[in-house]
Amino acid sequence: MSQPSTPSAQVTAAEISRIAGVTRATVSNWRRRHDDFPAPSGGTDSSPLYDLEEVRAWLASRGQHTAATPSGELRTTLRLREPAGAGASDLLVLVLAAARRPADELTDLLAGSDADLVKRANEAAAGVADVVPETESVRFTDVDTTVLRALLLCVRDEGAQAALGVLAERELEDSAASGAYRTPAPLADLMAGLVPGAPARVLDPACGSGTLLTAAAARGARELYGQDSVPVQARRTAVGVTLTASEGTQVTVRTGDSLRADAFPDLTVDAVLCNPPYGDRDWGHDELAYDSRWAYGFPPRAESELAWIQHALAHLEPGGHAVLLLPPATASRSSGRRIRAELIRSGALRAVAALPPGAAVPLHIGLQVWVLQRPEPTRPAYQTVLFVDPVGEPSTPGRGATRSGSVDWTRVTEQILSAWTAYAEDPDAFEAQAGVARAVSVVDLLDEVVDVTPARQVRASQSDIDPEDLAREAAAAREGLSAAVRTVAELAGATAWDAAGASAREWRTATVSDLARGGALKVLRAVPVSPRAAAEAEALDAGSGDSRDPRPVLTGRDLNAGTGPTGLSLEVQAEQMPEIAEGDVLVRSLVGGSGPMARVAGEAEAGALLGTGLHLFRPDPARLDPWFLLGFLSSEANLAGASTGSSTLHLTPGRLRVPLLPLEEQRRYGEAFRHVEALREQARTARDLAEETARLVSGGLAGGQLVPEPT
Repeated sequence: MSQPSTPSAQVTAAEISRIAGVTRATVSNWRRRHDDFPAPSGGTDSSPLYDLEEVRAWLASRGQHTAATPSGELRTTLRLREPAGAGASDLLVLVLAAARRPADELTDLLAGSDADLVKRANEAAAGVADVVPETESVRFTDVDTTVLRALLLCVRDEGAQAALGVLAERELEDSAASGAYRTPAPLADLMAGLVPGAPARVLDPACGSGTLLTAAAARGARELYGQDSVPVQARRTAVGVTLTASEGTQVTVRTGDSLRADAFPDLTVDAVLCNPPYGDRDWGHDELAYDSRWAYGFPPRAESELAWIQHALAHLEPGGHAVLLLPPATASRSSGRRIRAELIRSGALRAVAALPPGAAVPLHIGLQVWVLQRPEPTRPAYQTVLFVDPVGEPSTPGRGATRSGSVDWTRVTEQILSAWTAYAEDPDAFEAQAGVARAVSVVDLLDEVVDVTPARQVRASQSDIDPEDLAREAAAAREGLSAAVRTVAELAGATAWDAAGASAREWRTATVSDLARGGALKVLRAVPVSPRAAAEAEALDAGSGDSRDPRPVLTGRDLNAGTGPTGLSLEVQAEQMPEIAEGDVLVRSLVGGSGPMARVAGEAEAGALLGTGLHLFRPDPARLDPWFLLGFLSSEANLAGASTGSSTLHLTPGRLRVPLLPLEEQRRYGEAFRHVEALREQARTARDLAEETARLVSGGLAGGQLVPEPT
């Protein structure tokens, strides 16, 4: 009896585009124009999956040779590997071994026989297996030859970091790990730069993918220690940091929960860098009540971040520094007030710096960097704390979250580092930088709330603001407001319409579902990204070897706020998100709110990915005008008839109705709707400028920088 064949892997349209070396739009054209293109074998209507072997056969029949990159081939090979074959941990070890071999040696190894390949791969891996935590003795067999060749080719042609990213991605998927977010490299460099001097021994007790330890190694650290509760992250850190650290650097990484099972209980270091997990109520509150680390107070159950702070301080030599990335609530929650007070009173808290939204996951929150120092018994406690807010003035209305790629890291890094450097050299002589940095006395901080939010402390005193500068800024805002108001008046005056007659015009309409079935338009929506997919996407960006750029994402929040794309996605997430094209009509899935319900995509949105909270309507331009479509899809009556729910209304796009009009008449209506949208947009701009002008003037009057003109 014949054995059943191993099922082929399934691939998305995005993966087909990588295999064939074409754009995703080309793959979409193939699907529409060629009847013999493979039919979907799984997935959903909006995100179909195709049989890999059928796709390869179809490409070969058309003379379309594979153009997959070595990392792409490795990813596909891992999908197809035998269940009894080597695991990702074994292959991680081989990445490290292969990275230490010259390219010509890898070429010779690839050209050899399968038996020789397996033998030499086992020998190479055995020499470095002790570097990777919790990895049993590596043993490759004949069933691994295909994946071994793909791995060595990827290391040779794209570098070890690219191969490491693919393997970590796969193991995160296999182990169902989630929430594993990488600290962006610019942020890691900033945090490492906040440690004075050149620390030789550095610990990261929640090391993730190892970005912070890599940044410490780049600054000369010679002993690097890491621990992570997710095994794949610990292994990835061990290999990745070893690959990038200079020769002679000692890298020690362990697996486990640092708070419950500290792998380095007796270790003290010069510096601790850490991006700990946030909001973890199961951090060990009950079993760790009498732990010796709580020198500043026992952290409440909801204050896991304060447990991580004290864990970091406990691992420092006297005078050593810890730099942690923390959520803003840590600075102000009432439950943590007493511990914050003890950190300030003892001189352990040295500085708190705000980051703009988008600096790190979660992207919609402005995180904070805390700089701490273990007190020295012979030195008096510091009497001030530095606060830095490089964002400066509050966000203007409608700005929304910033995506990571748009953060001005040069400016943020320069402002935080320059303020900290000047303050660390002589805290008593530090001169405040208006709206950016200020040293606040311990006495002023130890009030009934002990709030150490930078924005509150930097702007707590108006005396540092120069009256002339504020007057110029207020005048510029007023001029902008005046220009916006004039434009609104011009647009309002240019709007023209006629009465339809004695009664309203009646339409013959069709539902969106009917139009979609007839091919007049397509309706698309992003597939929600699971926590596992988010972790997988982070694993793809393993280091400098990953050449893929994050993709901008337009979300429902962006449309409501009137901004461009502020979301961020990597390729794994992008495969579940349609790409926006110019002329697409975008409608929010939640009905209501004060912002716009719909938008016609222009140059700013084209090429971005469709995020959550939006429906995309793609009209056939020979049959439907996009602005005509926008006007009728977003009308109040149409939305009300196509919405379900009570307190929250969710749009059912297929129930929306569109009048059936000739294309020329559609364009007349479309031009009118375009004019109305321009009027709305300019009115929103004028409103925001009015709020900004009022804020500057009222703040200046109350703060003493501005005075009313004589009557």
